[in-house]
Amino acid sequence: MIDLRSDTVTKPDEAMREAARDADVGDDVYGEDPTVNELETRVADVLGFDDALLVPSGTMGNQVAVRTHTERGQEAVLERESHVYKWELGGVAQHSGVQTRPVDGDDRGVISAEQVREAYVPADGHRAGTGLLALENTHNSKGGTAIAPEAVDAAAGVARERDVPVHLDGARLFNAAAALDTSAERIAREVDSAMVCLSKGLGAPVGSVLAGSDEFVERARRHRKLMGGGMRQAGILAAPGLRALENRDRLAADHERARRLAAGLDDIPGVAVPEPETNIVVAETADPADEVVDACEREGVGCVAFGDYRVRFCTHWDVDDEDIDAALSAVERAVE
Repeated sequence: MIDLRSDTVTKPDEAMREAARDADVGDDVYGEDPTVNELETRVADVLGFDDALLVPSGTMGNQVAVRTHTERGQEAVLERESHVYKWELGGVAQHSGVQTRPVDGDDRGVISAEQVREAYVPADGHRAGTGLLALENTHNSKGGTAIAPEAVDAAAGVARERDVPVHLDGARLFNAAAALDTSAERIAREVDSAMVCLSKGLGAPVGSVLAGSDEFVERARRHRKLMGGGMRQAGILAAPGLRALENRDRLAADHERARRLAAGLDDIPGVAVPEPETNIVVAETADPADEVVDACEREGVGCVAFGDYRVRFCTHWDVDDEDIDAALSAVERAVE
């Protein structure tokens, strides 16, 4: 099986397995795991924040951020197709008691400064007001679009002028940085917190990291505990995460393979694919997506329905050039 369903399906390499086995560990709830502490410091430095917090998943990282930034009843402004709104089981409401004010971004998932101005609600005697602006980069549902730092700056600037904190769901932030030939720190420069996943394109088996100010992380640590994310000898997870951070430079190879895959799929009758910006390829299909996914699976290719007539493929470090060629041949057989 050539598994292109997601970049979360990667297996840890031997170096990661050895790092987990040999990790120096302690009780992280007491702040005594040296490997976790090293990972949090490294990620904070890479993103340009004071401190950071290891969490089991990107979803928990986003939900802890919402809980930490907001008060119950406030509104969170977010893009209608964003992960925190669409794919996290209504956690914004369940965990934080926060209302959502979804905004229709452009076709790449970008929320404009003007849209933030229009969505903002001041607090008064009748309304709780806007408590958070949540952005996403890359934008998963829009096909892994890499949002330019200037666009992040513009939206965040309007929010911060109104004393509204800004959280960046950067599950694939390092993909955005690679695609835009800039740093993750530059993209996150104007936001108050950012979450990055180590278990997607970077290949770690588990883990995401939420970064922000010292005061934010101190409060976020309490909310991580509240949500069941207080871990003990978590260095066995952090050690592969440290190795994963070293894989940032290889993301460009995933992007190049995604472009090759997209171009090949676009040549297949009944399939139309725009050029991807990162490692996510979204194909428009003439046949229903569920049927295409089933047919591809029978031919040995894993992919996922991304709409009624849209199918998503993701490249990652377990997929090489030969796999791309084989996958194209299999998809062509599947849709013929």
